[in-house]
Amino acid sequence: MVGSPVNAARPVDPAQRIVEAAGAHALSVATAESLTAGLVAARIADVPGASAVLRGGVISYANEVKERLLGVDADLLDRAGSVDGEVARQMAVGALSACGAVVAVSTTGAAGPSPHDGKPVGTVFVGYADAAGSGFTEFHFAGDRVSIRNQACDEALRILADHLEG
Repeated sequence: MVGSPVNAARPVDPAQRIVEAAGAHALSVATAESLTAGLVAARIADVPGASAVLRGGVISYANEVKERLLGVDADLLDRAGSVDGEVARQMAVGALSACGAVVAVSTTGAAGPSPHDGKPVGTVFVGYADAAGSGFTEFHFAGDRVSIRNQACDEALRILADHLEG
């Protein structure tokens, strides 16, 4: 984990937690978003002080963008499709270099209304990366397209906040 707890009474909003924790440790953050299409970066940017920590984000809805801008392996995308944990991990790693950040989070998944790449609606992967390593977490959300995208955004923010406070 990148940082340590800023204080015992942390804010409830994970975007505010991100800005406070990253700011306290002079860390920069980046996003790589597929199904959330910029929601994660927008929520961070809503917090006053975000400009001190948010380096940028890549909206990589198309697989070509995942390959070209984030360096996701083309063979992996052909084999597994875009809704995959390793794809999410590689997206986060790619966001580090694309944005020159210290820590990154990524989202990819099937928001619906139909399955995507053979994965059922509600399947979401959130990736994360920093200099110490990278990984991903899998989720299965219920609801309509908007609800699934919002739940994915909420979890990505929570994961990034927990990682920074870690």
